[in-house]
Amino acid sequence: MPDPQESAFTFLPLGGIIQEFRVAGHNIVQGFPTQKQYLEVKNPYFGATIGRTCNRLKDGLLKDLNGKTYSLAKNNGPNALHGGEVGWDKKLFEGPKAVNRNGKEALFFKYLSKDGEEGYPGTVELRVWYMASKEDVDTPTPKTVLVVEYEVEFVGDECEETVVSVTNHSYFNISDGPTIAGTRAQLFTDKYLPVDSTLIPTGTIEKYDPVNVTEPFDLQATEPAIDNCFVVDTDPSNVPLDTRGRPLRRLAQFSHPNTGLRLEIESTEPAFQFYTGGTVDVAASEGVPARGPGAGFCVEPSRFIDAANHPEWKPMVTLKKGQIWGAKNLYRAWKH
Repeated sequence: MPDPQESAFTFLPLGGIIQEFRVAGHNIVQGFPTQKQYLEVKNPYFGATIGRTCNRLKDGLLKDLNGKTYSLAKNNGPNALHGGEVGWDKKLFEGPKAVNRNGKEALFFKYLSKDGEEGYPGTVELRVWYMASKEDVDTPTPKTVLVVEYEVEFVGDECEETVVSVTNHSYFNISDGPTIAGTRAQLFTDKYLPVDSTLIPTGTIEKYDPVNVTEPFDLQATEPAIDNCFVVDTDPSNVPLDTRGRPLRRLAQFSHPNTGLRLEIESTEPAFQFYTGGTVDVAASEGVPARGPGAGFCVEPSRFIDAANHPEWKPMVTLKKGQIWGAKNLYRAWKH
């Protein structure tokens, strides 16, 4: 008999997708049985690596970069979203390759994004490491840990600078049903970026008032409806281009009374988008049912939304020739 606490990870070359994150026999991430289905079925970035920039860019523009303005595809109302119409989530990465990363076993993916891809200037190379491990193995509730490390290097000589902000877009569901209903959530910051009607930040950092997110609160399929960028670093001038030298900090934790499953998420990043999946609408496909509102929640560690177009935030995403952008995220899950 398999160990009920055993977990398994499956990753795909398409977008470095996290296809399975299995804890106590339960796959806690949304996805599809085959790589082909991720392209054939319209889905909201299930498990994918998002780049060259994640989240939204106002009016589909990159302003004042290399002394000019670049126009990108407007694939989210008036704005550009998640790297464009064919972003990194839809690209085939090289890998996975088993490697040693800082003394630990890891699976390695890489992808070369060429100058002009989706309108972005400069050629960059993305490198992704997935490192799985166990904690508290001698206790009744051993924990499964996944560390994801990102590195992007400006390797081209086409221009002097580009912009980068990478994240993973997994949808988590630790319940025993088709939605996140009954999940207890807690965030470790109540600071967020207020946005306009198209979800572009207004430029301030304020306290999130609709829900007291720093105290445990319950999620239902459609309530509370949250899709906001929460801020860990309220002073953007302190955010380095490569955050991996900083300690991991807790972003959020979740539990569900029916399954006993728990999830904690940490990152070196200055912010994270928390989305409760209110607009999920995925048709049924071979091997999986349809997924609707609240099918999963997302915690997307990242830089600030539209940082490339805000002068005081721009340094955290501006990658110059020969430089490296970096980030590290940690996911810890177990059954209590």
